[in-house]
Amino acid sequence: MKPERNLSDAPLHGMIGFTIVLIAQLVSVLASNMGSFALTVWAYQETGSATTLGLVSACFTVPFILISPIAGAMVDRYDRKLMMMVSDLGAVLATTAILVLKATGRLALWQYGAAAVVYGLSGAFQWPAYMAAITIMVPKKHLGRANGMMMLVESGPGVFSPVLAGLLLPAIGLTGILSIDVVTFFLAIGALLVVHVPQPAKTAEGQAVKGNLLKEGLYGFRYIFERRSLVLLLGLILCLNFAYGLAGSLITPMVLSRTGNNAAVLGTVDSAYAVGGVVGGAIISA
Repeated sequence: MKPERNLSDAPLHGMIGFTIVLIAQLVSVLASNMGSFALTVWAYQETGSATTLGLVSACFTVPFILISPIAGAMVDRYDRKLMMMVSDLGAVLATTAILVLKATGRLALWQYGAAAVVYGLSGAFQWPAYMAAITIMVPKKHLGRANGMMMLVESGPGVFSPVLAGLLLPAIGLTGILSIDVVTFFLAIGALLVVHVPQPAKTAEGQAVKGNLLKEGLYGFRYIFERRSLVLLLGLILCLNFAYGLAGSLITPMVLSRTGNNAAVLGTVDSAYAVGGVVGGAIISA
């Protein structure tokens, strides 16, 4: 007869475990957004070039797009908790490298671009794993609440991080903000260590498409292309994101060039944009 398991020794799970991970992730995303904001200001101050900011953005976006199909397949195939921890670890290693280079006076723009590639690769694994974890960590009756909390992680830091970074940057500099970012990464990883993230049950449909990672990654495209309405919807989203990318990449250099590289003003503008997004989302939800 097996001894009865002591629940006090079990890892935190369910809604409690999810809430712990979410709070740690909220703090980590807030600090990461502050670090990204500070690095963008630094890059513009170093070059005064909008084109440079666009290239750095491409260093993040292109790897993110290219690896996403494979990342999704890996999240489905391997332990999701491990995938979340690996994505956080990749990001913290890149941030630590940038921090050391900046502290020693050796940070160059190409190194920031290389770090952006790592951020893009890490992000491609991070959010699919976190989103997929909701459905297996949280009881069905709390899924609506959990999705609302995840929306807070996505939109909340965007409201506060730019203005905080803009105010802190003159006081503690890029090195100080990156140091905060590194510390909060370990908070996010520590939260994952103490919670239980179950693996999803295997289904017949899932087993039918199982193969190598490339085959599993391409299955998603095949599923979409077989449904005309999905193709049209994704085409619309692609056009909107392309237009936003063209305009959005010019906001930072426009504000900085007209305010004497004032990071506080840029932070206020970015926070106002995020507030508009939150209000718009709330109106649509209502």
